[in-house]
Amino acid sequence: MPVERLFVTGTDTGIGKSVASAALLHALRREGRSAVGMKPVASGCERHAEGWRNEDALLLQAASAPRPDYADVNPFALPEPLAPELAAASAGVTIALEPIRAAFARLGAQADCVVVEGVGGWAAPLTATLDQIDLVRALELSVVMVVGLRLGCINHARLTQQAIETSGARLVGWIANDIDPAMARADDNFAILRRCLAAPCWGRLPHAAMPDPAQLAHNLTGPR
Repeated sequence: MPVERLFVTGTDTGIGKSVASAALLHALRREGRSAVGMKPVASGCERHAEGWRNEDALLLQAASAPRPDYADVNPFALPEPLAPELAAASAGVTIALEPIRAAFARLGAQADCVVVEGVGGWAAPLTATLDQIDLVRALELSVVMVVGLRLGCINHARLTQQAIETSGARLVGWIANDIDPAMARADDNFAILRRCLAAPCWGRLPHAAMPDPAQLAHNLTGPR
């Protein structure tokens, strides 16, 4: 059976891609598949005894089984919490596809599914010459879109879907995430999203002050 290759993007930054990705890993594992996460480029890291570590990448590593090496989960760990291009320049690092491709191959050799989390929204660049679509093409990934339920999400979701499809990538599903507990008529907005978006909805994650990806996984169906 070929490795399931998924790329998780979002309608914006701060809409819960990491939690959704980790929940998706748990959902895949619940179905009896081995699944590992990957955050190829992560800016905003803390210095640990083992080196620079990113909170989101650690979340994906913890949700993975088998548990992969951190260096494969996050090949480019950039200290400053900036756009990747700026964070890489500040660290004197050059982001390139080849180390990411090599790490992905090692992850794919040990699991049925690899869930790759992108940075920010779909159109956020990795470098001056490298966009996220280049990563998707290089790794032959199918795209999953996380929609943060808040004011403006319908417009953002439709624009993101259009950009994904225009780029030639394959959008296979989307996940709604209740990031704003005070959002007016959230259920109605969710219903409109289900009507307007062409890809199937894989589930809706409820708001949680301290989200537990393993528990949230029960709200997801995952790929079929």
